[in-house]
Amino acid sequence: MAKGHRSQIKRERNAKKDTRPSAKLSYARVSVQKACFVLDAIRGKDVQTALAILAYNPRYASSVIEKLLKSAIANAENNNGLSAENLYVAECYANKGPTMKRIRPRAQGRAYRIEKKMSHITVVLDER
Repeated sequence: MAKGHRSQIKRERNAKKDTRPSAKLSYARVSVQKACFVLDAIRGKDVQTALAILAYNPRYASSVIEKLLKSAIANAENNNGLSAENLYVAECYANKGPTMKRIRPRAQGRAYRIEKKMSHITVVLDER
């Protein structure tokens, strides 16, 4: 059990605000597993290298993540006043989102379920 009153615990948790520039994409129509293949390739790399990797990666998720990374860079320059040359991808991860459930008609009156998975992708940058 945590010590202190619930409001005190919340206050302490909110006081530790992460000031690193980031960007988040919710409800991306790509599964977590497929997004993680691309995210693993850019984790820890500097921003220019990461953009180059994403530009030539044939996967669908790479185009989505490239747009997200450019948004995170813009956030760093405009909101935090950082220069793009010193930035690197500190964290990037995909969390599971809701699943759209669809029906596929099959033979003899049966129906198979199709699950269209979504994910919430987050990219966090930091300065070297």
